[in-house]
Amino acid sequence: MGGRKGRSLVVAAAQPGCVPYDVGENARTHAAVVRLADARIVAFPELSLTGYELDAAVVAADDPRLAPIVDACAETGSLALVGAPVRSDAGEHIAVLAVDGTGGSVAYHKMWLGDAESDRFTPGAAPAVLEVDGWRLGLAICKDTGIPQHASDTVALGIDVYVAGVLDSADDATIQDERARRVAADHHVWVAVASFAGSTGGGYERAAARSRIWSPDGVVVASANAATGGLARATLNRSG
Repeated sequence: MGGRKGRSLVVAAAQPGCVPYDVGENARTHAAVVRLADARIVAFPELSLTGYELDAAVVAADDPRLAPIVDACAETGSLALVGAPVRSDAGEHIAVLAVDGTGGSVAYHKMWLGDAESDRFTPGAAPAVLEVDGWRLGLAICKDTGIPQHASDTVALGIDVYVAGVLDSADDATIQDERARRVAADHHVWVAVASFAGSTGGGYERAAARSRIWSPDGVVVASANAATGGLARATLNRSG
């Protein structure tokens, strides 16, 4: 996924519908979104493969139920950043799985957990960066985006884009915008936020949706609406 930096990078932030606990069905929906997005990077919300069900079973990076996403990425040349609970030697984590046409891998463990999440999950130990076509993507999950240290530590690794999968209630929709604008303004990087839409479990009857992409100047360049299935898509360039 590395190599010389391209002049531009097409990124999409998706908010697909979700069937609680049903990884297979959700993977098929993710695959359809990947094909529709026509983007090099397709980001999905926190725990997008299971819904925000904190007792959902862990998902292995090589889980055969992810095959539809692998196939869609192989057809489109995309990298999908999907949300799932995973297990490591350190415990269980809320994570980002990076899925491309060759399979999946665990790319990042959420570092800053909510109170209920801490009852089960272990926080990640360090920020993470993925390099795709020479573009460096810093990864974040939900509460991470509200911790200035997370953005600072991630940016210190050298990034072009801060990519987050989040879940907020509709009543807290403005929080996403405030956090993303702060990251862009403080660090002059692109910011892409994939935000859950619809009902997601865990008491979230109506999620914030409105996935967006911000320029390094803090300007919204692409935005989805509040509907399930929305998509924000933009072509990022080096000049911002």
